[in-house]
Amino acid sequence: MEKAYKYRIYPNKKQIELIHKTFGCVRYVYNYYLAKRQEVYEKESRTMGYNECSKDLTTLKKELEWLKEPDKCALQNSLKDLNAAYGNFFRDKSVGHPKFKSKKTHKFSYRTNNAFGSTQSKPSIEFVNNRIKLPKLGWLKTRDKQIPQGKILNATISQEPNGKYYVSICCTDVEIKPLPKTNRQIGIDLGIKEFCITSEGDKFYNPKYLAKSQKKLVKLQRELSRKTRGGRNWQKARIKVARQYEKISNQRRDYLQKLSTKLIRKNDVICTEDLNVSSMIENAKGANKEKANLRKQISDVSWYEFARELKYKAEWYGREIKQVDQYYASSQICHICGYKNTITKDLSVREWTCPVCGTKHDRDINAAINILQNA
Repeated sequence: MEKAYKYRIYPNKKQIELIHKTFGCVRYVYNYYLAKRQEVYEKESRTMGYNECSKDLTTLKKELEWLKEPDKCALQNSLKDLNAAYGNFFRDKSVGHPKFKSKKTHKFSYRTNNAFGSTQSKPSIEFVNNRIKLPKLGWLKTRDKQIPQGKILNATISQEPNGKYYVSICCTDVEIKPLPKTNRQIGIDLGIKEFCITSEGDKFYNPKYLAKSQKKLVKLQRELSRKTRGGRNWQKARIKVARQYEKISNQRRDYLQKLSTKLIRKNDVICTEDLNVSSMIENAKGANKEKANLRKQISDVSWYEFARELKYKAEWYGREIKQVDQYYASSQICHICGYKNTITKDLSVREWTCPVCGTKHDRDINAAINILQNA
C-alpha cells in the first residue's frame, strides 16, 4: 500500500535559490514541449509522445546549459505530467486541453524520484533524525516527528502562496493494520446547518471556518487592493492574505480528519450519499445574494474532501463505504412505512409527522436512517 507523508522544510539561502531555479526549469520544459507538441500536430497531424520528447530534451540540454543545473528527474517528471495531461484530454474532452504553466500563481512544485541502484551506494532520498535528504539539495531541516514507513518512491517539493516550503514523500509497501471489528454500521446525512447527522441521532456541528474569518479576510484583502501590484508592500499584504487562507484550510482539514477517523474507528460499515458537489455549486450560481451565500457555504463545508478521507481510511483499516444514489429522496421518505412526503422539498421544513403511520421525524435523522437502510 502507498502512503504519503508531508513535512514542512526549512531550506537555507543556497537551497532556496536552487529550488526556485528548478521550479523555473520544470515550468520551462513543460511549456516548451506543450508548444512543440501543438506545433507538430498542426504541421504534421501527429502526436509527439513522451519518448520523443525525452530524446529531444537531451539535445535541448546541450543547447541550454542552465537546464543541467536542477535535478534531472524533475525535468523528466515534467514531461510525464504533460503526457498524462494529454492522456486525460484524449480520454475525456471535458477535462480541457493542457494549458501553459504560469509563473504568477505563487504556488509551485516539482517531483523527483528516489534513485537507488548499482551506480550509487545510498538512495537519493533519505529521512534520518528529522532531516530529509533530497537530490541536488542535500539535507534539509524539518520539525515534524512522524517517520515515513516502507520504501520511499518519490518526493514532491512545493512552495505555498504564503512562502512556506513543503516536501511530500510517497512511500510504498507501507503496512497498515486493520482495525478490530465493531459489528456496527451507520448512515450519514451531510448538511450545512449541521455538518453531519448519523442514523443514531448524533449531530456534528458545522464549524464554518470561512464565515468566522470573513471580516478579517475582507480587511486584509482591502489592504492588499490599496497597494501597488508587485511592490514590496503588496507582497507583504499578499502573504498576509495567503496565511489567513492557510489558517482556514488547516482548521477545516483538522476537523475533517478527526471526524472521519472517529467514524471509521467506531463503525465497520458507513453509508453515505453520492453527492455531486460541483453540480450543486453550479446550480447555486446566480446574481442574488442568497444563491451566492449558498454557493460559499457549499464550498466551505467540504463534503467532497470528507468523502475522500472516509474512502481511503476505509481502505486502510478494513472498513466498508456504501453509497446511495445522489437522486434518492432520503429526506422525503418515512423510514417506517415508506410514505413519500413532497412537502419536505422545502429545506425550511426541519420536522414533520408521517400522515400514514403517525411517526414524528427529524428531517436529517430520518434521511440518515433511509441512507443506512437503502445503501
